[in-house]
Amino acid sequence: MTPLCEVLERIALDAGAAILDVYDAGPNVSYKDDQSPVTEADERAEAIILDRLAAAFPHTPVVAEEAVASGRVPDISSGCFFLVDPLDGTKEFINRRNDFTVNIALIEGNVPIAGIVYAPAQRCAYVADAGRAQKLLLCQDWKVEQRQAIRVRTRGAALTAVASRSHGSFETEAFLAGHGVTDFASVGSSLKFCLLAEGKADVYPRFGRTMEWDTAAGDAVLKAAGGSVVRLDGSRLLYGKTRQDSDSDFANPHFIAWADMSTAPPVQC
Repeated sequence: MTPLCEVLERIALDAGAAILDVYDAGPNVSYKDDQSPVTEADERAEAIILDRLAAAFPHTPVVAEEAVASGRVPDISSGCFFLVDPLDGTKEFINRRNDFTVNIALIEGNVPIAGIVYAPAQRCAYVADAGRAQKLLLCQDWKVEQRQAIRVRTRGAALTAVASRSHGSFETEAFLAGHGVTDFASVGSSLKFCLLAEGKADVYPRFGRTMEWDTAAGDAVLKAAGGSVVRLDGSRLLYGKTRQDSDSDFANPHFIAWADMSTAPPVQC
């Protein structure tokens, strides 16, 4: 484990503890200008993450979901910055499901090179750095008791897909029907990327709107495990997208995450 991974793990675990405190007590929910929900857990976790990243990496800017929503956007012109979603899957969190995550990713040259996806209610995390991906299993006292190297699986004759529980669409249904998908799992948050990374599924099509902090950490894990995240034209999904003509800063286009990109069929939708 690299020093970077050690720091990201500690930060994510501390943020996850704050989230579980609110989860156990029952969250109070408010709504942002775009009508997306936010809870005290989002705010507590982000405060912890921002404070700890600033202490460990004082010269690296951090783009964080709630800070951006409040108008606090750092200068990322250096090309190296962190992307943070303190609570990915807020709807799952509010509805007392366990597939919500803490996402932290490091971006260099418009691609995520390291990251962590931590699912505190599931006592597991997925980390990526230096081209390696691992799944971490936590024991009752929230310490890491097991580390497993993970790798995507080779595409077989039939595809298994994962997709969003909260953001289904006609385009997603058409993609699944047009690509011979025989098995389908619905899961929230960036755990979809992680299921591909650990060899449990083949493809994650996303035709709904996402932001870079939603996807960067999962993208990092999947890439380190041998997978790819691409736009519909097959080009790499990039990060640090500002001054976009068609959307707001840091908004993603539609994308497809593949476990085995080498045999991925063309996208038709």
